[in-house]
Amino acid sequence: MRRTTTIFRTTLQAAVAALLAFALAAPEPAEGRTLLKSICRLKGQEENTLHGLGMVVGLDGKGDGGNYLPTIRSLAKMMSMMGEQIGPGGMAELKNAKNVALVSVTATIPAAGARQGDKIDCRVASIGAAKSLRGGVLFLTPLVGPDPNDPNVYAMARGPLTIDNSDMLTTAVVYDGCQLEADFFNAFTKDGKITLVLEQNHADFEMAQEVAELINSQLSFGAGGMPLAKAINQQNIEVTIPSQYREDPVLFISLVMRLQLMEPQPEARVVISERTGSIVIGGDVAIGPVVVSHKNLVIEAGAAAANSFVPIDPAKTATPKLKALVEALSAVHVPTGDIIDIIKGLDRNGQLYAKLVVE
Repeated sequence: MRRTTTIFRTTLQAAVAALLAFALAAPEPAEGRTLLKSICRLKGQEENTLHGLGMVVGLDGKGDGGNYLPTIRSLAKMMSMMGEQIGPGGMAELKNAKNVALVSVTATIPAAGARQGDKIDCRVASIGAAKSLRGGVLFLTPLVGPDPNDPNVYAMARGPLTIDNSDMLTTAVVYDGCQLEADFFNAFTKDGKITLVLEQNHADFEMAQEVAELINSQLSFGAGGMPLAKAINQQNIEVTIPSQYREDPVLFISLVMRLQLMEPQPEARVVISERTGSIVIGGDVAIGPVVVSHKNLVIEAGAAAANSFVPIDPAKTATPKLKALVEALSAVHVPTGDIIDIIKGLDRNGQLYAKLVVE
């Protein structure tokens, strides 16, 4: 039976109204500044992934076993390459090889690139029927690039496995187990220009234009008085390298990246993780005037609360804030799952003035 007695409504609305009033009366935060490099990166400075198929040995009977033919075939091929030929019994001779597992091996080259001989971590994941990779050792494995038409080996991986998640025994890490066999230089200039790429959560047309205007106002103009920077779209800003920096583009890039932008105002968002029950409210997310009836609760906010027992101060003309509503609901011990349902309802009703992201 829904509890909507006067005492309950008054208590709940008092909590909601008090917190809303506090939020509306709070002073605006002082404007800050952020370095340009905190919200964007250089085009060309991207990670690259190497991959390969390998064998893990030493699994103490928890490997794929003789019934998983891809592993047996791979083991036979590996033995042949090592000079050990399979006998007259063929692959049936390997039916008791339970200490090996066929795995995928991946390694990520940092965005800044790397040099031949550098060692980086690689990740290993079981492909077949192995129950656990604990205690295993990755046999020497060649790694290639993402292009299937490129046969070049860019790294060799090997070494003892470390299980980094006790709930995932079929994935592991080989720390410093991948040695690079080639240099990786990521070009960051093209035709005398660089391109700044806004991070995904900051990419919009207004922000791109602000970045271009900042560069043009703080750094010298190019030949003929033309602006150096131009926003191409909501994520990319093209910047011409001035002639005096053509021989030293790194110096110019460092000057650009340490320019300070007025603290960006990202798109208002509410991110909900239903798996963990977390609610992250970005910025001063507002809500419209609503009456929410949920299970045994009745909540009124904004103009909808004008005739309630405990109205919001009519002198406060600002829109109610989602943060205050969530705090009020938490204050009366509303479960997180119910709060999430209410936020989803606000979004469906068009009264949540932010983008809702449910993970």
